[in-house]
Amino acid sequence: MRAHAVEHLGADGGVLVVDETGFLKKGRSSAGVQRQYTGTAGRIENAQVGVFLALVTERGRALIDRRLYLPEHSWADDPERRTAAGIPETVQFATKPRLASEMIAAALDAGITASWVTGDEAYGQDPQLRAALETRGTGYVMAVACSMRVRINHGRTPIRADAVAGRLPATAWQRHSAGNGAKGPRYYDWAWIHIGTDSHRHLLIRRNRFTGELAFYLCWSPTEVPLSELVRVAGVRWSVEECFQAAKGQVGLDHYQVRNWTSWHRHITLAMLALAFLAALAADAAPERPDDAYHPVRSRDPITLTVPEIRHLLVAVFNPPAVTVARLLHWSNWRRRHQATARRGHYRRRTPDESAG
Repeated sequence: MRAHAVEHLGADGGVLVVDETGFLKKGRSSAGVQRQYTGTAGRIENAQVGVFLALVTERGRALIDRRLYLPEHSWADDPERRTAAGIPETVQFATKPRLASEMIAAALDAGITASWVTGDEAYGQDPQLRAALETRGTGYVMAVACSMRVRINHGRTPIRADAVAGRLPATAWQRHSAGNGAKGPRYYDWAWIHIGTDSHRHLLIRRNRFTGELAFYLCWSPTEVPLSELVRVAGVRWSVEECFQAAKGQVGLDHYQVRNWTSWHRHITLAMLALAFLAALAADAAPERPDDAYHPVRSRDPITLTVPEIRHLLVAVFNPPAVTVARLLHWSNWRRRHQATARRGHYRRRTPDESAG
């Protein structure tokens, strides 16, 4: 599955993204289930939590590895529950950042040439994960809490990240896009400041242009990089949410009734493989042209084939509707042209002038 994704999506210049997603459950017999926080519900629920690794490149994105989180006291230390759920003796408790570190190491050891790793606060706050990446020479842009203490003045002064932001002059902020969204480029104001004693270590700060809300990232790279590159990697993190949405909505990632440890991994792996297959088809079908928001090739050009659209076409092919294939393709082209028209309308309202500070 990992090799299939790399073959079709490429890996050079790619970013590995770590994140977790929840699977809501009603009983207490499914491996790893307990009342715990899950972003799927936005609150504490009875759920299983899986930690995932995604590969994101210019050609597309796909989930390439997974681990089921096993809570320590309620599961890892309970031999009866372990036996009932078929959990192997070799599986021991590991924190979510540790699971992420194992998947990243496996991907890099397999030859994936991703230059960066990114993740949210749950992973960015973990010093062991960051240290492991630095040891391998892999750059990272990891979200951290506003209370994270960093050292400025060549490592002499420890200070909270939000206090650093409050001290920055207006000239420190630059406007950059964190990537294209459904309604146009996602512009924010960004600032960075050197921290520690390493010349390639920074605190990256993102500020919402309208609300002033701040987000913080710890960044490290083996070589010098511009601010725009750190911004690009920070923006890529949201791609994993799109992977989860597509996996659950298109290939049934969360549509299972199994309780056993091995059965969970089998189902999740097959769903990930299906998603990687659709992502590969979308990448291979994409025309060799720049996806420039402000210079569309022709006003009637449709958007490129997406994972949902390809799945729709495949379902129609294997479950033929009462229309011809030509008619089916005509409707697909019509839908994508209208989506392209809507996208261009949104993008025109977000003109390049927004990039001005």
